[in-house]
Amino acid sequence: MLALPCLEVAKAEVSQELLKSISIPDKVETPIGKLEFFDGVPTANTVETVYDNLDRMRAVEVFLDNVGALSVYSVIGGNASIGLSQPNQIAVAEELLDSHSLYLTGNTSTMYSIGHLDLEAYGPTVVEVPPGMLGMLDDAWMRFVGNFGVAGPDKGLGGKYLVLPPGYTGEVPEGYFVLKAPTYINWFFMRGSIADGLEPALENIKDHLKVYPLNAVDNPPDTEFVNITGKSYNTIAPSDITYFESLNKIIQKEPIDALDAESRGLIAAIGIVKGKPFNPDARMKRLLTEAATIGDATARATLYNPRQKGYFIYPDSDSSWVMGFANKDVFFEVDGARNLDARTSFYFGYTGVTPAMAVTHPGAGSDYGIAFKDADKNAFDGSKTYKLHLPPNVPINNFWAVTIYDTQTRSMLQTSQSFPSVGSQSEGFQKNADGSYDVYFAPKAPEGKASNWLQTLSGKSWFCILRMYGPLEPWIDKTWRPSEIELVK
Repeated sequence: MLALPCLEVAKAEVSQELLKSISIPDKVETPIGKLEFFDGVPTANTVETVYDNLDRMRAVEVFLDNVGALSVYSVIGGNASIGLSQPNQIAVAEELLDSHSLYLTGNTSTMYSIGHLDLEAYGPTVVEVPPGMLGMLDDAWMRFVGNFGVAGPDKGLGGKYLVLPPGYTGEVPEGYFVLKAPTYINWFFMRGSIADGLEPALENIKDHLKVYPLNAVDNPPDTEFVNITGKSYNTIAPSDITYFESLNKIIQKEPIDALDAESRGLIAAIGIVKGKPFNPDARMKRLLTEAATIGDATARATLYNPRQKGYFIYPDSDSSWVMGFANKDVFFEVDGARNLDARTSFYFGYTGVTPAMAVTHPGAGSDYGIAFKDADKNAFDGSKTYKLHLPPNVPINNFWAVTIYDTQTRSMLQTSQSFPSVGSQSEGFQKNADGSYDVYFAPKAPEGKASNWLQTLSGKSWFCILRMYGPLEPWIDKTWRPSEIELVK
């Protein structure tokens, strides 16, 4: 018999330091608990722990990535709850939007008209836009599709828009401004000026705003309008496990190409797959509930405590004034990369994406300053009194307004003031002797200041938005600026 030479056990010619860098100890403490291994192979308990963590992490990412979609569908669902279920049914704030309904940071200064398109049900859809409007169309994930009105191709003269569904290959007739949507559900809102009064603004909308299928162009159905002023209903997305149940309905409705494969994969990893039922077991329901809480907390952190300088209007000071779009970027990109915190922050706190909301032209459009904290960087306490001072010669071509909001709902604070705004259009608003203004925030009006007062509630926090309509150069170049909001001691 042939004798074989003795073979030595092969050894990797690497250092102990390198081996340590690619290995894991048998026991290791981590933020998710103690993890145990047998020479790199996880024990059964460790497998359970890390998979729970993986599914929870993915669910948190899904929550943060899809706030825009949940917001769009929640607006549509809220309107449907008061009878606005079809694209030819339009919500109009005939006496302006008030605090009865929950709308993300709505204002009391312009006349809103709000509607949606269902391109799966209607096919190519015509939107006839009234003259003088400012509006936009966003897709189901609140991604910008196109502008209507002053910022759109009709240049404020009004006109007919044709919105085409995903993958449309049919004939496109002439005579329309054409928009191509990547999703079936699309959402629009338009703002009408009330400079000449409410009646002319409402008449303009009702006489000219129409939505109908292209195939009904010769005999379009009537467009119906429902007054939403004074109506109590909700358009805010949930922050519990029903968030994921709602997302499943969106995924089932929308075309698969509405999201890229990576995004669909993340959603599929938590059990939401187009064409399949979403039936999480008890374990997954627990993880989804935890993820919704963590996701909501994270979204609130990005909104109320932004950590990027691009949010701050006066970044070289200790000012608390911020803007809605970080760096005035409505596409949430920095050096070709998605600005994830900016995207989540905006969708969680605000509504409607269009470049027109971030591009400031002297004397035209609007611009905003948002205050989540007082001069000492503390959250506002509804039991205390605060003051905002606006120096003389507020630089606006049209008007300015301050509106107060609820930090839980991000909607107008519900108090005895149904229209919780004050400003240059407010009846009886007091100007100081030097031409400056003071706005007070308190549970009760300071003596003699009721006309300049916004009511707060003990036990609740709040934030406010300063809207500048037709801002002029001193606001744009920051040579004029509002005070910080000071605690009155």
